[in-house]
Parts: sequence; C-alpha cells; structure tokens
Amino acid sequence: MLLESFITYLTHEKRYSQHTVTSYQTDLDQFEEFLKASGLDFSEVKHTHLRSYLVELMEEGHSENTVNRKISALRSFYKFLHRSGKIDQNPSALIKAPKIPKRLPVFVEAQKMDHLLDSAHYFDESFPSVRDHLVIELLFGTGMRLTELLQLKDSDIDVYSGTIKVLGKRNKERIIPVNKQLINQVNNYIELKKIQNFNNNLRILIVTNTGAAGYPKLIYRIVTSYLNYISTNEKKSPHVLRHSYATSLLNAGADLNAIKELLGHASLAATQVYTHNSIERLKTIYKQAHPKA
Repeated sequence: MLLESFITYLTHEKRYSQHTVTSYQTDLDQFEEFLKASGLDFSEVKHTHLRSYLVELMEEGHSENTVNRKISALRSFYKFLHRSGKIDQNPSALIKAPKIPKRLPVFVEAQKMDHLLDSAHYFDESFPSVRDHLVIELLFGTGMRLTELLQLKDSDIDVYSGTIKVLGKRNKERIIPVNKQLINQVNNYIELKKIQNFNNNLRILIVTNTGAAGYPKLIYRIVTSYLNYISTNEKKSPHVLRHSYATSLLNAGADLNAIKELLGHASLAATQVYTHNSIERLKTIYKQAHPKA
C-alpha cells in the first residue's frame, strides 16, 4: 500500500515519465524483496537496514551509478512517506551515496557522423532503411532523448517553421530548430510510411517494419548497428548521439545556455559537463600543433 501510494504520487503529482516511474518501481520492488528475507516491511526500516542493503548491492558487483540510482529512489520514497505522515522518521537521511568517478561523456566526432549520414553506402530506399536513417538523423540532429524520440508524432514536425516539438522530462515541452534537409527527410519518410498499408492509423512517427509503435530495443539496435561502421567506442547507444550533438554544438562555438535549452536540461550544471570534452579536444590540438607542446 505504501509503495502504491508513492507510485501514484510520482505519476499524477510529480508527472514523471513512464520510464522513470518504472525505474523507481523496479528499484523499490528489489528493496522489498531484501526486506522480506528479514521479515520486515517498508514502515519498519531503520538506517541500518538501508546500509546493509547497500553493502549487499556493492558485494554483488553493482556499479556506483546503479547503487546511487537505487539510493535516490529510496530517498525519494522515504521522504514522501515521512512528509505524508506514514512514518515518524526518515531512515534514508543518514545514508551517504558512494562517490562516482567522473567520466567524460562518450561521443562520436561530427566528421564521422557526417560520413555515415551523407554516404549512400549505408542506406537504401527500403522502408526499414529510410526509417533507420531518420532515427540516426533525429538523434544526432536534435539531441533528443530516446523516450522523446519514441513519443514523437507526425504532427510534432512543423514544416513551415522548420522545428520539432519535443515532450521532455516532467512533460515539459521544448521546440528544437532543425535544418531543411532533415524536414524534407521526415516528410519523405511519412509519405513512404503511408504507402506501406499498415493495418493501423498510428500517428507515432517512428514505427516498426509492421507499423507498430517503435520501442527502446528497436532504437538501440538501429543505433548500435550503424555506429559499428564508424566508431570504435565500446559504448554505442542513443544517448551517445545526444552527447555527440551537444559536443558538436559546443565545438562550433554555440552558447552554453542555448545548448542547455536545446537539450532540455533543468540546470546549467548538467550541460557544463560537455565543456570538458571541448577542453580535451583543445589540449589534443595544442599537443599536435604547438612546437613547445
């Protein structure tokens, strides 16, 4: 009952995305299984139980990122229970998250992306290939998130203003300008989609080969398969293309605040991580070009 009320709160009051709500649910379900082994329920938890759980996670080999995500879910959950009067004390108040080593965002260089997207070698005129091409173009050309891409509707593309309306985190809308080539590519894809005679009237932009709504694994599969042609990075995901978009803008001299708005970041701190990539690039150029380097 406590968990159900929290999930309802996240969904209807906080208006979190379904993806985020599912993540919270999964993390708290896992914690509940841990409690059951000790004969406890959520309302009986002390900070010592939380510490034991986190130690178990670390011993099982979970990464610092994963553990921190679970801590975040537990903190939000117990803060909600305490604030709503369902428990007397918040057991998560004394829990400290493990430090995460800073890692630079993984990205693909703009030249490599241009080679992939502008070469006729990788794509043909079939519907799956045209769709795959558009998926890569949209992710790299707008920096949108995976969930934002999957929510796009045909009507979100404004041909006349050359913009795309994106529904971001917490249902916050933003408008992303795109070039005429991408708008034409979207139009061509929509026309091709119409003549496939799919047995539905979905207005979702990205669909499968049978016309069903696109799903995360499909996008991951598309991105991974094409990035394999041009990148040796171990990490190949839709988010890598978001990083590539932001890094390309910064390297071309775009204002950091403008990049923040385009990415839909809530604070500038989240965007500033890309300046590190730019600095590393400048260091490399310096070492290669300066006689005293």
